[in-house]
Amino acid sequence: MNSMATIKQKKYSCSSVGHHHQSDLEILCEQLRSLPEIKAKTAIKLAASFCGEQTDLTLEQRYAMPGDDCAAFKTADGFQLLAMEGMLPDFVRTDPRAAGWSSVMVNVSDIAAMGGRPTAIVNAYWHNDEEASTVLLKHMKRACDVFGIYFAGGHSSIQSGFAPNLGVAITGHAKKLLSCHHIKPGQRLFMLTDLTGSWHGDLPYWGCVQGKTPEQIRAQWNVPAELAEANLAVAAKDISNGGLLGTLIMMLELTGCGAVLDLSAIPRPEGDLFRWLRAFQSFGFLLAVEPERVSALLHYFQHSHLSCAPIGSFTGDGKIQLDHLGATAEFWDVNQQPLTAMGGTHAIS
Repeated sequence: MNSMATIKQKKYSCSSVGHHHQSDLEILCEQLRSLPEIKAKTAIKLAASFCGEQTDLTLEQRYAMPGDDCAAFKTADGFQLLAMEGMLPDFVRTDPRAAGWSSVMVNVSDIAAMGGRPTAIVNAYWHNDEEASTVLLKHMKRACDVFGIYFAGGHSSIQSGFAPNLGVAITGHAKKLLSCHHIKPGQRLFMLTDLTGSWHGDLPYWGCVQGKTPEQIRAQWNVPAELAEANLAVAAKDISNGGLLGTLIMMLELTGCGAVLDLSAIPRPEGDLFRWLRAFQSFGFLLAVEPERVSALLHYFQHSHLSCAPIGSFTGDGKIQLDHLGATAEFWDVNQQPLTAMGGTHAIS
């Protein structure tokens, strides 16, 4: 989880905006573009180069290719989902408790982003310490119990010369699929988050499971599936490494669409805007919503502890335009500056 890394940057908050809104927004854009979490995503280009052209594939075939948060395979009653996450070796070595929990949670969020419900995980880990391995496995199992999924085994290897490493894969099922291949100009961009959470020390990590029962946690992570099944959203992506803007770049790359984003409309806790835009959210999603479903979506969350708000709209030009307090700036152009090189084709009607 390289969003845990800290960097020294000028702080940008609503209180710092005075008579120089435009220059402040441009500074913010440059700070966000320079985030190591976003730059790290360029490593995905290597894997993308082995995926081949998707131009001649059907939409159903594209669902099975890399690009979304899961690969999705059509079944008689929906879609089988498959995803995998790797934990940073230093994270596994220094905090096996958090690494074990997080390896499951981030995978469950990937399933949720596709409109699915998780089924089971398998894992592969290498370590040099049996006690630390026990902690790692214990908290993977604990997370599986909380989220109500099978802890289905995998591969274990403990030898004195090994460096700690952990990879976890997950399966799930979606009755109705959310996919970034569905994004089209004119759709509305929403942010779904849980502001009842809290910061993890000084790190850019927002946690929201503390104080909730397993039943409440399962119900919360099932919300995107409920939105999909009620036709209240067509696409989603969970806000993880790279924060809100890094997530949005990857969300747009599959279709070449762009987005106009109003920073003032983003639901957020009090404090530094830069920190929130950078945050890895334990529960947070960007949603694509058809205009005629906006009212019904807002009604769905009328009595919820979750925050779901319109923060912009999708365009056809591949550019991410930010708006804040009357100032506007171009943050990224996915067609001119591919981040992961996944997809790279235009939306299919």
